[in-house]
Amino acid sequence: MEITLVILKPSAVQRGIMGEIISRFERKGIQIIGMKMIELTDEMLSEHYSHLVGKSFFGRIKDSMQASPVVVMALKGVDVVNTVRKLSGVTNGRGADPGTIRGDYSMSIQENIVHASDSPETAEIELRRFFSENEIFNYSHYLIPYLYANDEI
Repeated sequence: MEITLVILKPSAVQRGIMGEIISRFERKGIQIIGMKMIELTDEMLSEHYSHLVGKSFFGRIKDSMQASPVVVMALKGVDVVNTVRKLSGVTNGRGADPGTIRGDYSMSIQENIVHASDSPETAEIELRRFFSENEIFNYSHYLIPYLYANDEI
């Protein structure tokens, strides 16, 4: 099973739709194994978006991500990285398909509700950035037999 990182951005926190977004992941059958609310520091954002630090729009990203606390989540499931990205929809909410999180809740490329890791390798790095080892829990998910076929896990 894979583990991935999801950040509920200030656009989700401020709009009061955190529960709706979390419910979508749970209804899909994805297990939440870590979750907390944090304030993102300049250092965290510079590291997380290191590939964008030199871009002219980095200040806008920083301002947006520091508008309020965010919720970071560690999610677990079979092929969870791709599953979460499909549930999230494309980055620009205006182009995201209806039924996806961004398609249903976003009209923006920046205020697009969630961040989702783009690969298992990136997820591993991002999870270490936002969670200590004792903040991610390994517990039995009793619905596993009803979510996956025996040969999928």
